Amino acid sequence: MEQSDQGRSNEGFEGSAAPPGGGGGFLDVGRPVNNGHTYVYEPDKSLSRMTVQNIPSEDNYRKLSKMYVDQRPTMEELMLGEKMGRIEEEEAQAELGATTDAKPKGKVVKFGWIEGVFMRCLLNIWGVMLFLRLTWVIGQAGMIQGLLVITLCNAVTMITALSMSAVATNGQIASGGVYYMISRALGPEFGGAIGIMFTVANSISVATYTLGFVDNVFDLIYDVSDFGGFVGTPDDRLNDIRWIGTIVLVLILVLAIVGMDWVTRVQKLLLVLLILAQIDMLVGSFLPGETLYTDSDTRRAKGFVGWSLDAAKDNTDSAYLVDEQTGKENSFMSVFGVFFTAVTGIVAGANLSGDLKDPAYSIPKGTLLAIIFTYITYIGYGILVGFTFLKQVSGNVQDYLGTSEEFPNITFPSYDDCSIEANNIRQNISELISDYSEGCKFGSAIDQKTMTLLSGTGYLVYCGCYGATLSSAIASLVGAPRVLQAVGKDKIYPKVEFFAKGQGANNDPFRGYILVFIIAFGCLMIGDLNAIGKLASNFFLAAYALMNLSVFHSSMTKSPGWRPSFKFYNPWVSLLGAIVCVALMFLIEWILAVGTVAAIAVLYAFMVYLKPETNWGSSADALVFLNALNNSYSLNEKKDHIKTYRPKVLVMSGNPAHRKPLVDFANLLTKKMSLLVCGHILPENSLQDEEPLKETVQTWFKDHSIKSFYTLQQTESYSEGVKNMVNMVGLGKLSPNMILIGYKAGNNDAISIEEYFRSLTVCLEKKMSVGVLRLPNGCDYSAKVGSEQTIVEEDTSADDSKKSKKEKKTVAVYRDTEGRPLPKPIVDEIQQFTITKKREGVIDVYWLYDDGGLTLLLPHILHTRKQFEKCKLRVFSLSNRPDDLDRSQINLSNLLAKFRIDFTEVVVIPDITKKAKAETKAEFEQILQGYGNSADNEDIKANQERTNRHLRTAEILRENSMNSELIVITLPLPRKGQTPAPLYMAWLDMITKGLPPVLLTRGNQTSVLTFYS
Repeated sequence: MEQSDQGRSNEGFEGSAAPPGGGGGFLDVGRPVNNGHTYVYEPDKSLSRMTVQNIPSEDNYRKLSKMYVDQRPTMEELMLGEKMGRIEEEEAQAELGATTDAKPKGKVVKFGWIEGVFMRCLLNIWGVMLFLRLTWVIGQAGMIQGLLVITLCNAVTMITALSMSAVATNGQIASGGVYYMISRALGPEFGGAIGIMFTVANSISVATYTLGFVDNVFDLIYDVSDFGGFVGTPDDRLNDIRWIGTIVLVLILVLAIVGMDWVTRVQKLLLVLLILAQIDMLVGSFLPGETLYTDSDTRRAKGFVGWSLDAAKDNTDSAYLVDEQTGKENSFMSVFGVFFTAVTGIVAGANLSGDLKDPAYSIPKGTLLAIIFTYITYIGYGILVGFTFLKQVSGNVQDYLGTSEEFPNITFPSYDDCSIEANNIRQNISELISDYSEGCKFGSAIDQKTMTLLSGTGYLVYCGCYGATLSSAIASLVGAPRVLQAVGKDKIYPKVEFFAKGQGANNDPFRGYILVFIIAFGCLMIGDLNAIGKLASNFFLAAYALMNLSVFHSSMTKSPGWRPSFKFYNPWVSLLGAIVCVALMFLIEWILAVGTVAAIAVLYAFMVYLKPETNWGSSADALVFLNALNNSYSLNEKKDHIKTYRPKVLVMSGNPAHRKPLVDFANLLTKKMSLLVCGHILPENSLQDEEPLKETVQTWFKDHSIKSFYTLQQTESYSEGVKNMVNMVGLGKLSPNMILIGYKAGNNDAISIEEYFRSLTVCLEKKMSVGVLRLPNGCDYSAKVGSEQTIVEEDTSADDSKKSKKEKKTVAVYRDTEGRPLPKPIVDEIQQFTITKKREGVIDVYWLYDDGGLTLLLPHILHTRKQFEKCKLRVFSLSNRPDDLDRSQINLSNLLAKFRIDFTEVVVIPDITKKAKAETKAEFEQILQGYGNSADNEDIKANQERTNRHLRTAEILRENSMNSELIVITLPLPRKGQTPAPLYMAWLDMITKGLPPVLLTRGNQTSVLTFYS
């Protein structure tokens, strides 16, 4: 590999020749500079050519693609002093080249805060409410309560906007808008639910806005002409609205497909119409007489009075009327619910986050200014209506003039008198005059066309309505597919990835456009969308609630990653905003609120079931850590109790994939109930990179459904590594109390034998429980397995009762070092503790010595696992008095019953002290020779009695347990300075040789079983 400039050694170090001209080496003092000295012999040389270290740079913190993986040198490269070529570097270059070659043609359109956010929010907030329902709010609630409604609605959206600004400035925001921000803040569960609901809500909104636009067009047509409809009538125009609405919907779809550039141009034109309509209203309020829309008498008869303090006094207090559709009297909350939909457009700009030049700058500035600006205009127009229009009038010119040329003798009631008596008089007069209204059907509290009468032309207000509805429909159809596209890119829902693909330079979501069009078309065919429209409003409120909750949640978890550059927020205010949003959902329409919460709950549960592979650093992830930390502190304060004892296992697995049976057995002991840590000891000078190894092992754990931690140690000796792990692994009470190790077969290497023996004694000295697992063919399959491939497939073996739910299982395909599949018997050995087939044999427990009960507890735990639950439990023990076996057997049975241990048979061994057979001794001597004859004859002689007991134990095991599924036996204890390693290992070998799987275990002489409640 060629050495880079950064990696070349500098000339002039010790041993290097001095440069010509008398100059010194790199560390020699050069010529003085400003009464000092320089140690740089090439002052013009750049820093990057002198060191492999990088100065702080934005590129070093990008993780959006492989193109940035090599920007910062690794620690290994820094230590070596040179950069090393890596495979990823070539892949990154290839990817970069492919990206460059496949770069889509076309103009990339990115918007600033005015065009991208401010303008779009104005278009959505200045909706039809401004022209059709603002006057109704003031007429019903009066100026005091009406302006309070406007203020409270904007307060809710302002709090939400502040929260959104905080989230938007806490890192770089990609496409997806509200979905992206909530999902990255609260996790995929809430984010995915909002993403789907937001898409549906916006799709419905496209239909409602289109209906509103077409309906207003027909209003104008019927208002200025005698047109009778296409296939309907002025009174039954639904079919006309459907097919004209379809045409409008198709045109909006075409506009979206053409591109965001044209969408922006059209929306600018619509914004101009909105502004002209508002100017028209403002100018018209100062015109006392006729307008282009109507004559002076008609205008005044329908409630216009010009700027008047009397009108203001009349409009100060509320005058809630009965709603003709529901039959219920309106209230502050009903008016609030109607008007709140006007201010829900605050996310119109945020939803286009992927099309903004700088979302973190544009979203806060554009959204907040739009809210402030529209709030001022709504307050201004509310005051304008209160000063210039009456709440309720008859609308009859005759009532306003007090006379009629056709009927001069009739006494007409005053046009602003809406009492029952006056309406009775009008009812009588209406029988004589055909165009005479019999009740009070005009005024700001009733007539939705009040703004038309207030304006100078009237027709510009219609144009304003067209602009408001069309712009909102366009924004919804453009925004919803982008949210869906972001959901698809994250791959959190199955099949939704289909909508992730974009087209053109701007990655426009054409597939999403078609889906939203289809949903909107279906809603358009329904025609009446009042209930569905309210449901969409509930979806928006739910999104705002979660946005506020995300800020509170992120702040409370105190994650160091929560550092929004936008500082004008408060977590408690955000929490208040979340509570208010939820309360509003139920106050406006509790049935729809329940439906919204149910939809979120279903999508949340579905996401929990799917468990998508996401790593976004959300506050939910931070909370998991915080809860774990607090629970660890709480656990540390609790004193240990026998009833809460559980084996927390440190298994010396090395690479877990190499000793899968050992790891699987440990997993059976701890699964769903306790702590499991896999320990791996590497030589001190190992060049293996630890981080990739840790990531690989964690992936292996996940593929095999093993809940375990993994820890690495680099030490000079194996026993030292075990000692370090026993001392250091764990956190407080979440520390292992048992070590499980695979049995080490006969080895002539005295050092290896001594290290293994020392490892066991270290654990016992540290008061750790110890387990040694011996399998017929060993635990280590690293020499046989060359590769392992994990395949996830549907489980066809599930019961019929469970077939409605697709079961998935992980299948491992093992190959040898030459790539050939391993024989089935070897694969079965590797997977012997994970097979689904239930064992029906016997678990033999040789509880020879009281170690606190661990020898009995471990087989009980195994007996609760599916694999061993049908096995019978036999318990063997020793007797102090061979002549009293019956009493010993009864006492042991009673003890087991008190421990609530299910057993089928109790056997007391009477003759453990009997001399072993000659052939057994001969076999043992041969085994001992296998350990290199390193045991001293004096040590062997000193341990004759113990050796005989272990030989007798081996005979008893072979006599009783050759066909058992598992044998659990008390582990013999080595005595300090009295038991040499080869002799001890020969004991273990003799006891377990030729048997089914054997677990030798020894507790730490502390009780782990109790019969007290």
